[in-house]
Amino acid sequence: MDLKPRLIDPTGSDIRAEAAGFRDAGPAVPITLPGGVEGWLITRHAVVKRLFTDPRVSKDASQHWPDFRAGRISEGWPLYLWVAVNNMFTAYGKDHSRLRKLVAPAFTNRRTTAMRERVEAITAELLDGLAATPAGQPADLFGGFTNPLPIRVICDLYGLREEVRGEFQHAVDFLFRTSASPEEMTAAYETLYRILGEMVAEKRETPGDDLASALIATREEDGDRLTEEELFDTLLLILTAGHETTVHLLGNAVHALLTHPEQLALVRSGQVGWDAVIDETLRWAPPVGNLPLRFATEPIEIEDGITIEPNQPIVMGLAAAGTDPEQHGPAADRFDITRPPGEHLAFGHGVHYCLGAPLARLEARTALPALFERFPALRLADTALPQVESFISLGNAVIPVHLA
Repeated sequence: MDLKPRLIDPTGSDIRAEAAGFRDAGPAVPITLPGGVEGWLITRHAVVKRLFTDPRVSKDASQHWPDFRAGRISEGWPLYLWVAVNNMFTAYGKDHSRLRKLVAPAFTNRRTTAMRERVEAITAELLDGLAATPAGQPADLFGGFTNPLPIRVICDLYGLREEVRGEFQHAVDFLFRTSASPEEMTAAYETLYRILGEMVAEKRETPGDDLASALIATREEDGDRLTEEELFDTLLLILTAGHETTVHLLGNAVHALLTHPEQLALVRSGQVGWDAVIDETLRWAPPVGNLPLRFATEPIEIEDGITIEPNQPIVMGLAAAGTDPEQHGPAADRFDITRPPGEHLAFGHGVHYCLGAPLARLEARTALPALFERFPALRLADTALPQVESFISLGNAVIPVHLA
């Protein structure tokens, strides 16, 4: 195997093709991230799954990444917030268990189920907006449907004031844009923390029946609670994980069905259900194509003589793993909703399985059938769609469609 680091495309112009090339190169491939940071991309399903629960793999840069501890990673680095926050995403070992135990009660089945009517209402309102598109003109599903729906759901969950939601969404969009400038990233961070700070102050003064108020008040019986930093960074984690991933789950599902009309016909006829569409989309085009960053705490032998040394950064190649023929068979690169139920890693695995997965599924299970029922003649206005400028997010930046 060639162990010379390969440059990962910071713009994410074709993540799926890039993922296939990385996977062909081996189960773990040396890569160069933006800023010249070197690490490893894990490409095989079995290896990604194993490393998700390997105790020798940490998410805590402050403990296990010397370059970060020494201040050699600047705040303007596109992935800075992915390693600098203090929440479940970066916690390691007992700290992760403590935070997950504290946060889990805020994601009860009752709270998720209670959102169903609101998700349905937001979906209907956005579909009405699309229907107002002038006859003969294409509508952008990304800007008018798949992107605004998840952020509105999260803002409702938080009880965020209407007048700051536009500014909030604009800043969120930059968090996954790995081609953004240091100035753009810094401005986005400042905006998000300012708005979150204002929201937390309001919720402390007047708590409501919302997720933000629940997280502020949450504590274990022994009195353990989120620290102020953990609270803010957890709010940010839920925001980013709950928004961007659902945006591209919706968009990728729509794009897959419209470019595979025979698959869409199976759904329309009732031969295949929407849950199969959702799971096949999550496998074939996971919303997070590459998941940063983890770090080896001691030498980890992968296979074929490949060893990841302590402190080396690790990126989980979810797009590569999702189409791994060793796991999904020789036709793994085909979108096929009739595929027998199998395992995908789009929501993580084990103790790192996403707490918000039921909400994401609820949104997709509500929005997708409503869209295709409202616009039965829906079709793409262009098949060559630009990708979002990110090697993390896998999705389209615009989805132009004809509604009739």
